[in-house]
Amino acid sequence: MSANTVLPPLLVLEPLLEGWLLEDIGRGDRTTQSLFTANVPEGQAEWIVKEPGVITGLPIAALVFQMLNDKVRFVPTVAEGEWCNPKQVVAHLNGPLDALLMGERVALNLAMRLSGIASLTSKYVEQIADLPAQLVDTRKTTPGLRLLEKYATQVGGAKNHRMGLDDGVMIKDNHIAAAGSIGAAITQIRARIPYPLTVEVETETLAQVEEALNHRADIIMLDNMPVELMQQAVQLIRASQPHIKIEASGNITLETLRAVAQTGVDYISTSAPITRSTWLDLSMKLNTGTQSLQKDDH
Repeated sequence: MSANTVLPPLLVLEPLLEGWLLEDIGRGDRTTQSLFTANVPEGQAEWIVKEPGVITGLPIAALVFQMLNDKVRFVPTVAEGEWCNPKQVVAHLNGPLDALLMGERVALNLAMRLSGIASLTSKYVEQIADLPAQLVDTRKTTPGLRLLEKYATQVGGAKNHRMGLDDGVMIKDNHIAAAGSIGAAITQIRARIPYPLTVEVETETLAQVEEALNHRADIIMLDNMPVELMQQAVQLIRASQPHIKIEASGNITLETLRAVAQTGVDYISTSAPITRSTWLDLSMKLNTGTQSLQKDDH
């Protein structure tokens, strides 16, 4: 896990988790609450990885159970962001059985989703680990899950791009079309935004790169450019204003990533680790001391 990874604070996490628990539990867990009407027994459980990947979301899973009952103890056996192998136990749980059963699905769903993102992100990061370019994510996220999905890309070794529209200025093709030109867009926006927001401009041609340079953009994005054209753009920017940061974006895959990084850009943004990742399969095995059962996925 990157040393710069920051877990969202409880003030932000708890309302999200509360909503997701309410979605699943509704007016009550008919199964669990019918089994335990009084004197709920204590139980133990294990979380087991079923395929290789980067485990992510353990602190969030712990909070899910804690919100249901503060007597639950969720004890990870691996570090957040650690690569794990099939059949590896990643956490031990103990506490009231009703809380373990009611929190199971929400906690597992979140951890599986986030672990899948971190696992794919780590593969992208490894491809360019020996080069200066840094991988960054995008705003192509699942509504309601952006904060946690972007947390997962951090765990996988990427950097976060802006979290939302209020984080920074990014002048894209439709903004340019609406304003009439890159120069007009930069001029109007820079006069109205608060200090110290930076201005990033999306460019697709060398002419647009030159216009962005002439109007002193802080960051220039090279969008969907062939590698050869991207190399020319990087050389143009470095020769003119070497302090400007350069970002590459558009249809970045594991196959094209390294060639893009070798052009000399500072950042490579891609939605793929979030939009193309699959869930990492995890399960919870419950053992009450007298019996054990493998929970299914329903």
